[in-house]
This record gives sequence, C-alpha cells and structure tokens, in this order.
Amino acid sequence: MATRGYNIAIFRRLLSSFTLRQQQHHHRTVITFTNPSTSVIAQNVRGVPALMCHSLHTSTHTHQEATQSKGDVQSYEFQAETRMLLDIVAKSLYSEKEVFIRELISNASDAIEKARYLAIQGQTLDSSEADMKIHITTDKYDKTITIQDSGIGMTKEELIQNLGIIARSGSKDFIKQLEEAGGADPQSIIGQFGVGFYSAFMVADKVEVFTRSRLPGSVGYCWTSDGGGKYTVEESEGVEPGTKIICHLKIAERQFADEDTVSGVIKKYSSFVGSPIEVNGQRANNIEPIWLQDPKEVSPEQHSEFYRYVGGSYDTPRYTLHYRTDAPIDLRCVLYVPEGKPGMFDMNREGQSSVALYCRRVLIMNKAENVIPKWLRFMKGVVDSEDIPLNLSRELLQDSALIRRLRTVLQNRVIRFLFDKSRKDPEGYSKFFTDYGIFIKEGILSSNEQVEKEEIAKLVLYESSDKPVGEKLTLPEYIGRMKEDQKDIFYLAAPSRELAETSPYYEALKKKNVEVLFCYETYDEVVLMQLKEFSRKNIVSVEKEMRQDKNAVDFDGAEGGLMRSQANELMEWLKSLLAGRCWGVKATPRLESHPCAVTVEEMAAARHFVRTQFSQIPEENRYSLLQPQLEINPTHPIIVKLNSLRQSNPRLAELTAKQLFNNAMVVAGLVEDPRTVLSSMNELLQLALEKH
Repeated sequence: MATRGYNIAIFRRLLSSFTLRQQQHHHRTVITFTNPSTSVIAQNVRGVPALMCHSLHTSTHTHQEATQSKGDVQSYEFQAETRMLLDIVAKSLYSEKEVFIRELISNASDAIEKARYLAIQGQTLDSSEADMKIHITTDKYDKTITIQDSGIGMTKEELIQNLGIIARSGSKDFIKQLEEAGGADPQSIIGQFGVGFYSAFMVADKVEVFTRSRLPGSVGYCWTSDGGGKYTVEESEGVEPGTKIICHLKIAERQFADEDTVSGVIKKYSSFVGSPIEVNGQRANNIEPIWLQDPKEVSPEQHSEFYRYVGGSYDTPRYTLHYRTDAPIDLRCVLYVPEGKPGMFDMNREGQSSVALYCRRVLIMNKAENVIPKWLRFMKGVVDSEDIPLNLSRELLQDSALIRRLRTVLQNRVIRFLFDKSRKDPEGYSKFFTDYGIFIKEGILSSNEQVEKEEIAKLVLYESSDKPVGEKLTLPEYIGRMKEDQKDIFYLAAPSRELAETSPYYEALKKKNVEVLFCYETYDEVVLMQLKEFSRKNIVSVEKEMRQDKNAVDFDGAEGGLMRSQANELMEWLKSLLAGRCWGVKATPRLESHPCAVTVEEMAAARHFVRTQFSQIPEENRYSLLQPQLEINPTHPIIVKLNSLRQSNPRLAELTAKQLFNNAMVVAGLVEDPRTVLSSMNELLQLALEKH
C-alpha cells in the first residue's frame, strides 16, 4: 500500500508538471512541458526504464505519429509520460480491481445523460433516446465482459482526445462548455478526473472500444489497445450510436466474466445509477435512490425496503431522517436508527460506520468514516453530496475543511432531529435512549468543543429526585424546573434509585427540596464531569457541594448532641486515630440520619480513578492520593456514644471509629474491594456483645 500511495503522489505531480496540446496536423500530437523537473519525477518512478527517463529529460517536443496501414487502420503511440501514467492508473490507483466495472458504468451513464440533455436542448441527434440503457454481457468461454451504452458516442477526434490522453475528462469538458454557454449543470453527470476508463487495464490484456457519435452523418470507429505503448483507431462498419467496450480479461481475472460476480459488483457500487443497467438481459439496478426524491413523496414502506437494502437488516427503522439542503453545503441524505438494540460489535469504538457515501448516485465509500461523527456510527443510510472532494480513484476522501463542515452539518441535523423526537414522543425517545444512550454519552466525551458538547448533551436523559421511578428528563427540562435562587445543576451517582435516595450526600438537598439528577451508570459522572456546564449552569456533584459547604454547626441547638468542646476533642482524637488514611475531620450540619460521610475534592474523578487505576497503586499510597475528609454529625447517637466510649472502652471506640470511616469510604464508592474493610468486624462485634 505504501508503494501505491507513492505512485499516486507521483501521478499527481506528473499531471501538474506538463500540459498536452494536441495538433491535428498530419496526425501529430505535440506535448509541451511546463515544468523542467518532470524528468526528475520520472526517474523516481519505480520500474520506469532509463531510456524513458532520458527521453523525458532531453526532448521538449515529443511527437505522436499516426501511421496509415491497410484497411485505414491508424496506429498511435502513447508518449513516455502517458505510458507511465497509464501504468500507475492500471496498477496502483485503485485498491480493488472490481471498481473498473463501476468506472465503466459511470462513463456509460454520463454518455447517456449527455445525449438526453442535448436532446432536451433541441440539438439534432441521430436516432432516438427511447432505449437509453446500459447493456452488459459476459462470456466465460471467451473471457470477455462487454459494456455497451446508447449514449452520445464519440467522433474520431473525441476518441483520440478522450482515450489517448489520460486525465482528460470528456464529462468535465462537457459541463464546462454548458457553463460557458449559460446552460445548467446536468446533475447526473458523474465523471471528474478522466482516468476511470483506464481502470479496465487492471483486469484486461486487451480493450476494444466501438463507438459512433449521435451527431448526424457520423461514422463508427474501433479503438484498440493492450495497455502498452500503442493504440489503434480504424473505421468500423455496423457500429450503433453510442459506445461499446469489450474487455478481454486476463486469465487471473476471469471471474469478471461471471454474471453473478458482475451483478454483485453492480449491486455494491452502481445500484442507483440513473440509467437502467442490464446484465445478460436481466435488470440489475431496480432500486430507486430515494434520498434524491422529495421527502414528502417517499412512503414509510419505501423507507423500510430501502433501509433493509442499505443496512443489510431485516427489521424496520425506528427513526427515519430524510434531509435535503443546498446551503451551507450541497447535501442529500437518508439516515435511519435501527429498531433493534445495538450488538456487541456496534459498541466497539473501532467499529465502522454504517453510512454509505455516494456522489451523483455512484457509491464512493460503503462505510464512510469521515462524513459522520464516530459516535453516530449506529445510524445507517446514505449521504450524497456533489461538494465532497474526492481523490482520483474516487475511493478516498480528502479530509478538508469542507469535510469537517459536512460532518458538522450532519451532526447538528441529527441532534436537532433526535431532540425533536424527545419532545414530541417522550416515551418512544426514552426507549431509544435506553438502547443507544451510550453512543450519545460517548459523543460528549469525544468532543473537543464546549458548544458541541452542550448540543449533544441536549439528548441525554436522567432520572430525577422529583420524578417517579422510571421517568426521565433532559437537561433543558431540568433547567426549566430550577428554582429562581438555584445556580447549579446537581447530580448524584449511585448504583440504584434506592441507594441514591438514602445517600448521606442527598440529605441536605432533599430537605431543601432541590431537584437532583440520579446517575446509575459508572461512566455517567465522568460524562457530566467532562461536560462541566450546560446553558451557563455549572454541573456539580452533591458530594462536592457538601465538601464546599462553609456553614457552621449549631452545637447548642440540638438536644442530646455533643457540645462544641466535646466535638472538638472527638475530632482531634479521630484525626490522630485515622492518621495516614484520613486527611481531616470536621463537623457538618448537612447530615441528619447518618453518623458521618467522607468527601474528597473531586469525587467523580476519584471514583473513576479507583475503578481504573487503584489496583496498580500500593495500599499505603492510595489514601494519600485521595486525601479523604471525614465529616461527622455531632447530633447522631452513634457519634455521641463513640465520644463516651473513648473513656469507658478505648478498644471498642477505636474499632467503632475505624469501622465508621470504612463504611463511609464504601458508601462514597472509594474502596476497590469492600471485603478489605471487614477485617476487624468480628472483633468489633465480640466487644459490642460482651454485656449481652
């Protein structure tokens, strides 16, 4: 593949290094070089004979002589640089040999569209356009594949210009002439580069082209070449208007003389070409390109059939987005969300996109990676844009500002579409989010722009403390329900609704009737931590809000609680007892039914760190990295009893204090394996039960 990329680069440089000027004087073609460094390029092409390089270097006017033979057969020589380009096209430009069928069909379709367009414009043409088809015949015995069209055909001059000069696109010239004349650009013209025809030499050791122009009074010609140094042109009798290409296949490529093989290639690349395609008399492209139709005219049944075709699926689409726009970029697309749940391979971030890229009905990429964001890889369908910059082989995209703009346009349109579904059909969207929410959250994590993160975040659903179990809401809905004095969006990560509602961190906000989002998935808080804010509102975990609370405890207002002096002594004792594991102890007014809780500076990041990195860190270093702070409730009976146990039963007090700290670490989700905090539980129970 490295050699292929190398040759393509040289191919482009060669194209830019000279211009071809053809003079029809005594069948002579004059080639004028515009860059003297062409010889250096030629010498760097692997496999180019030294003599060829020498001719490029020493001659600024090389002649292409046409010799008259019996039967009026004229023989032409490809010039040295043309032979090099032909060799690169035939051997290195395309990654798959089967694409030669796509290229020849595209050329045939262009020829038919030109004839149809000129007929509409009122130009006099030979014969009618009643049977504007592409006929393909295969012959296993002779090892040939024939592609015939009833298009515009070629005159002798056009034959020499279009097939004798590589990278000269007759279709591109046709469009340019129309533009100069003030005519419209025919939307079905495909050709751009003028190299597709030569892909036939990847599989054929001889190519014959029979053609006759539809212009009145035209005669037929036969163009023949083995892809080497020469080609011939001669008049031919009995040639029908249009063009017929006969590829005499190499022995190793004889599979392309098989009808089923050819039909499979057509289905893959050319199913939506505008002209009918017949293979040995059977129609091969009978599916309509519905993405080019008016969305209002396509029925759900048509979408279901098309979805099964492009997605290789047997279900029906859950959602259908049929979208057309000309600004800021030309775009036609049909995108589907599958009805079924994503499979294991769909979850893999390295999985391929299921969106196909077309350009004027011709498949460019079956799985287009660059035109749709990675997080939308669960969608299936088709994207068609005439503005997409392609490389010469029409197989790869040139990732540019235009591609990035296309990707942004598609992403924004999908987000707007899904957000609209969340408002109009909350129940259906909730089911979609249950199945595909992981992709949306991936989109937030993978995005680098805050504006983009917040756009994607509109699609996220979470349960709320103010809604019944199972009901979810979006972030815009949460903001619409916030109290006037509330500045932040609060969330709590917990394995379940029950644990969330009984969490010590939720107590204070519950008492104030502040709505809290409940996150049950382990990666949810990482997503919200990366999002940071939404609609100018900070997204804050309730644990962090608790740690940042500066309100003092009213020690004299709680009956049966510790006095200030008692609490201060207890906190100093706990700090000494838990040294090396606890980095601070303080009394908090935010606990009511719980004796204590642990807080760290960034709880969400700390939990993620524990889950992913703790096993690699020695036990003695773990607490120094987390630096947990123990916050006690001085009014709770356990804390009050613990204070008295310091004098009456020091050992029981120590075991109780350590167990309270361990329990708080487990509740906070900061312990990798909860079994490690149970080592002293039996001794604690024994001492507690001695008097019973």
